[in-house]
Amino acid sequence: MSDQDIYLFGEGTHARLYDKLGCQWRDGAAEFAVWAPNAQAVSVIGEWNGWNAEADRLTPRPDGSGIWEGRTTHAQRGQVYKYRVESRHNGYRADKADPYGIYAEVAPNNGSRIWSLEYDWGDADWMAQRAKRNALDAPVSIYEMHAGSWKRTDGSLMNYRELAHALADHVEACGFTHVELMPVTEHPFYGSWGYQTTGYFAATSRYGTPQDLMYLVDHLHQCGIGVILDWVPSHFPTDEHGLQYFDGIHLYEHADPRQGFHPEWNSSIFNYGRGEVSSFLISSALFWLDKYHLDGLRVDAVASMLYLDYARKHGEWVPNRYGGRENLEAIHFLQKLNEAVYREHPDTLTIAEESTAWPRVSRPASTGGLGFEMKWNMGWMHDTLSFMQKDPLYRQYHLGQLTFSLVYAFNENFVLPLSHDEVVYGKKSLIDKMPGDAWQQFANLRALYGLMWAHPGKKLLFMGSEFAQRREWAHEGQLEWDQAAEPAHEGIRRTVAQLNRVMREQPALHELDFTHEGFEWIEPNDADNTVISFLRKPRGGGAPVLVVCNFTPLPRENYVVGVPQGGYWREIFNSDAAEYGGAGWGNWGGRGAEPTPSHGRSHQLRLTLPPLSTVMFKPEPAPAVEGEVLGQ
Repeated sequence: MSDQDIYLFGEGTHARLYDKLGCQWRDGAAEFAVWAPNAQAVSVIGEWNGWNAEADRLTPRPDGSGIWEGRTTHAQRGQVYKYRVESRHNGYRADKADPYGIYAEVAPNNGSRIWSLEYDWGDADWMAQRAKRNALDAPVSIYEMHAGSWKRTDGSLMNYRELAHALADHVEACGFTHVELMPVTEHPFYGSWGYQTTGYFAATSRYGTPQDLMYLVDHLHQCGIGVILDWVPSHFPTDEHGLQYFDGIHLYEHADPRQGFHPEWNSSIFNYGRGEVSSFLISSALFWLDKYHLDGLRVDAVASMLYLDYARKHGEWVPNRYGGRENLEAIHFLQKLNEAVYREHPDTLTIAEESTAWPRVSRPASTGGLGFEMKWNMGWMHDTLSFMQKDPLYRQYHLGQLTFSLVYAFNENFVLPLSHDEVVYGKKSLIDKMPGDAWQQFANLRALYGLMWAHPGKKLLFMGSEFAQRREWAHEGQLEWDQAAEPAHEGIRRTVAQLNRVMREQPALHELDFTHEGFEWIEPNDADNTVISFLRKPRGGGAPVLVVCNFTPLPRENYVVGVPQGGYWREIFNSDAAEYGGAGWGNWGGRGAEPTPSHGRSHQLRLTLPPLSTVMFKPEPAPAVEGEVLGQ
């Protein structure tokens, strides 16, 4: 490491420590470097030296950086190693996995492996056009999935390479633009779903080698599918081989448990104010974008980072220097993180899972924001699911739950998430949240998806929900693929595929997701009929899309909706279509607008609204006479 590297490391702005620290395999030799400033001795122990702490002792750098270095030509690529760390404090001694290790033993073993990351990438076409695919005005529909429980082979976990082809085929058939992987960073406890990370630079070996994961990303890219990684800088587990108490003191975490221990997840909280920790995390983020060609990071549990009193009672937290509850160090870290990502990889995405009303999450750090590209809209998710779970008889009294999201829809660049968190721990699957008999449940879910895809914001759906899996998600086992082939479930998959197709084809449904100019209410307050209607609009005055949702099991015939222009309005989506499992109510392909003012607009349509449905229309030239209702 150069003097400049050491300076940036301590300053908290080094973004490529993965090329400097850890184990670098070069020309048949293994070079080791580890940060342990409170150690009195550090050794590399491994398979080649019989785990003998005397064989390969590291030497501290003379610059006071706390970095220990060494080199051996006796080790081989693939061999397992750890650091034997002996502290200057309290006689502490522990065998630690490499914080910068890039490959690990398969759990429950936890050693690091000497490895290198060469790979012959074939995704040049994708990388050249990635900026356009990830742009704010692009159609973005994300398929969130857990690699270990998506599909299994004879009950066994699929290798990344096996997963690549099956996953790409399914995602293509459903029309999603991106896959979001729940954390595949190395984690000791499978049941944590990856959210208790120990290896911030290591792809979990449960599913294969680092190159196997690269193959998965490469194949998805060659199929035109982006890949986002769920990344967890908010906390880490207390396993002895990990970061916890690394060199005999609280090195990566705060020493004060009121700042350094997470009571909700029984884990440790990073000390974001320590420059070396900030550099560690920023380097981890850029590592995945650099070495694995990932297209973005979904940053987990941002709210827990922002608030010092998160999940704490009075007296269990330490205020900041101004007496407030905002974690100033975490704010600064997140700003530095996003600045580094967009400096080094401006064509990628960072997405915050942030569940509060913290302002300007998806606004540039230079203007006081946190610097994320997008933020999950948890308010939309909670309100919409609450509304949909109600008996349709009572929905008229709660219509505001559907419309309130448009009050703040453009305050941030929002992703609409129906994620794994909504289908676990007794919350029921999405289909089982829906009220009524089986037919009504499926109709409700199709209507919900129609509204979701028409609502401003990018889309995210968790695996299994695309075919309305009945069972809650369980990380042990796989999705109910036998159920997916049943007609009603296949109808849901076709609904999702068509919505993704319509979203891609209609600029009105994606170009202006984050601005007021892309949305216009027609009628948000028809509680008597429990119907809402609105327009989505593209840039430049192009053709709008009319969206009408009927959330009762009663069809509405001759339902009047005001529209801004005459001519023929073609029905481009109907969630009640027979091919999706619906009853086939509809508008015979479209309607001609009458020159009668309605809802403050120059024309009106008289529509048939199927029961429990979302329908969409687009104006286009047709041999219709103005005022004529086609197909009748």
